[in-house]
Amino acid sequence: MFTGIVEELGEVTAVENLGDSSRFRLRGPVVTDGARHGDSIAVNGVCLTVVDLAEGEFTADVMAETLDRSSLGALTPGSRVNLERPTAVGGRLGGHIVQGHVDGTGTVLERRTSDNWEIVTVALPAGLARYVVEKGSITVDGVSLTVVDAGSDFFTVSLIPTTLALTTLGIKQPGDPVNLEVDIIAKYVERLLTSGGRDTDGGRDERERVR
Repeated sequence: MFTGIVEELGEVTAVENLGDSSRFRLRGPVVTDGARHGDSIAVNGVCLTVVDLAEGEFTADVMAETLDRSSLGALTPGSRVNLERPTAVGGRLGGHIVQGHVDGTGTVLERRTSDNWEIVTVALPAGLARYVVEKGSITVDGVSLTVVDAGSDFFTVSLIPTTLALTTLGIKQPGDPVNLEVDIIAKYVERLLTSGGRDTDGGRDERERVR
C-alpha cells in the first residue's frame, strides 16, 4: 500500500520494447536505498515490481494491460517520474490509502497561477466521475490530492509550492495525460450498495464451507 506522498522525482533512463510489454530502467537513489528484487515501487502512481537494481537505478517490467490503462506508455528516456516506496506497517498515513492500481488516465485542461499555489483542472474519463467528490481524495500521477471542485467530467486540485517543486505536477501542461486512482473506499461502498449488502453468489461459498 502507498499513501500518495512522493518521495523522489526520478527519471526514466531507458525503455525497451518487448512486444507485448516494456522494460523500464529508472533512476531513483532514494527509493532504491535498501530495495531488493521483488519489492514494489510506485511510478507515477503505478505499482511496479523491481526486477533488477544497480547504482541507484531499478528495472521494472510493464505488461500491455498497464501500458493501455496508464500513461506509462508515453514515457521516454529523460522523462521525469514520481516515485514512492510502499508504506511500512505502523508508518504514517500521510496522504490516503493508495493501491497503485490506476483506474484510468485524465488530461490536464488548465493551469491557473496564484501567488502561492496553482489550481489545475483535469478531465475525468467516463465512469470515474461518480467516485470523485468535493474535498475527497484522489491520486494524480501518484500524488495524493484533495479535490477542490468536482464536475461531471472534470475536477480541480490546488497545488502548493512543495508539490509543484517536488513532483511532475509542477511541469505538466494542458494536454498532458495523468494517471488517476480514485478512492478505493468509494468503490467498495458502491459495490455494497448496488448488491444491497447481500452476497452476489447467494451465499454459495458459505454453504459449501459448511458442508
